[in-house]
Amino acid sequence: MMKRILMIAVVAALPACATGTAEPGASAGNVPAPTGDVRTGTAAQMAAGTITAAEMREHVAYLASDALRGRDTPSPGLDSAAAYLAREFARLGLQGGVEGGSFIQQYPLRPRNRMAPNVVAVFPGADPTLRNEYVVLSAHMDHVGVGRPVRGDSIYNGADDDASGTSALLEVAEAFASMPQRPARSILFLAVSGEEKGLLGSAYFSDHPTVPISSIVANVNMDMIGRNTRDTVAVIGKDYSSLGEVVQRVAAENRALIGLVAGDDIWPRERFFTRSDHFNFARKEIPAIFFFAGPHEDYHEPSDEVERLDVDKAARVTRLIFLTTHAVATDPQRPQWTAAGLREVRRVTGGGR
Repeated sequence: MMKRILMIAVVAALPACATGTAEPGASAGNVPAPTGDVRTGTAAQMAAGTITAAEMREHVAYLASDALRGRDTPSPGLDSAAAYLAREFARLGLQGGVEGGSFIQQYPLRPRNRMAPNVVAVFPGADPTLRNEYVVLSAHMDHVGVGRPVRGDSIYNGADDDASGTSALLEVAEAFASMPQRPARSILFLAVSGEEKGLLGSAYFSDHPTVPISSIVANVNMDMIGRNTRDTVAVIGKDYSSLGEVVQRVAAENRALIGLVAGDDIWPRERFFTRSDHFNFARKEIPAIFFFAGPHEDYHEPSDEVERLDVDKAARVTRLIFLTTHAVATDPQRPQWTAAGLREVRRVTGGGR
């Protein structure tokens, strides 16, 4: 989650995120604890069961390790993160989403005359027609690098922000790869950099997409999904489009597997809808939602480390993201903005495509 951004063609920099602990919505005491083990159910539910806390922790532990030195944009640590993601996507059998079959989309940083990576992977759909449409899953793999020492620690590891969301991309990819039947639509996995510098990587991708922009039917973004209350996650933008109804239905139908309430944005003054990478899809008028567990005291501090992450919650949020994505990818109808939602999106983005 970026601390402050320059709104694209709209407004000046936004205020910083709150740094105190906040909880997205009231405690969902009537939500049963998830089983964590799926031996029966639909193919999608069984695939969701492959998403585990242990694997989430393994991915986050590498991405947020001191060796990657906070994954600043640009930096060798960021390049290592991108290479790790590309290897994992290839291991799972996904296709490189960049021309020539590469997983790496390079974009220029100005005025520094350097390049930074996005990682793009594609899981092709099965339907002869709908496979040419894409649901884009996004998370930012960068963080803020090395900075002011706090109690002797100067590496800002970014375990929750956003190694958690980046690891979710890998777990969702593995879940799709485990299914006996591919969904109708294709899934495009996008790990961007430069989010902390002003949504740079997602801005470049949305302006230079590796698939026709008109073929992208939805964006599901995940940023900071592993902290705060165990039974809620905010789904920012869910009231703006039919994606919100999908999330609510999926959460209700899979309570034993997910054990989460998909809550509202309880921080409207922070304007979080404009502060992560889904914003660059919304400004193209592509329906977009943002899974977010909320700010906390370790936000943009060296203490945002894997030991403080609730990896069980992160895994359950990731299951919700997977099942939501699967529902969108198998629905013959594209997601649609609500009339009020589209008006609000046009207001905050300053226009459309």
